Amino acid sequence: MFLYYLIALVIIALDQLTKWIVVTQMELGQSIPVIEGFLSWTSHRNQGAAWGILQGQMWFFYIITAVVIVFVIYYMQQYGKESKLAGIALALILAGAIGNFIDRLFRKEVVDFADTIIFGYDFPIFNVADSSLVIGVGLVMIATIIDERKKKGSMKS
Repeated sequence: MFLYYLIALVIIALDQLTKWIVVTQMELGQSIPVIEGFLSWTSHRNQGAAWGILQGQMWFFYIITAVVIVFVIYYMQQYGKESKLAGIALALILAGAIGNFIDRLFRKEVVDFADTIIFGYDFPIFNVADSSLVIGVGLVMIATIIDERKKKGSMKS
């Protein structure tokens, strides 16, 4: 279990460090190309959720995030013992939820900076916490598929 919390702590620290750099070193709206035509660091703020939905609904986010954190910790305690992949996936989700929660709590907005263009589509600007959430959810799906296949395999025996 310790490993999962350590992973979450490292990602939260990385998330907050990158956001601090953006807030202290860049003007709002400033963009610095990293890989021309693909990735820029762009100082952006978001008072909503993904793709800017639910702008300004901070109390909603406080409540939902608190509930998510409790459930993720519970499931990490339950399934992290059985599956390292599930434990890591839940640690990533926990880190992402807490990273953006810290922003909402102390800044009243989320700091975003990773601005990508993928196959001509200008993807919404995101941060380390967002990436952690997305990767965590993807890994939960993979862990679930693996677990279901294991169950089916043991039922045939």
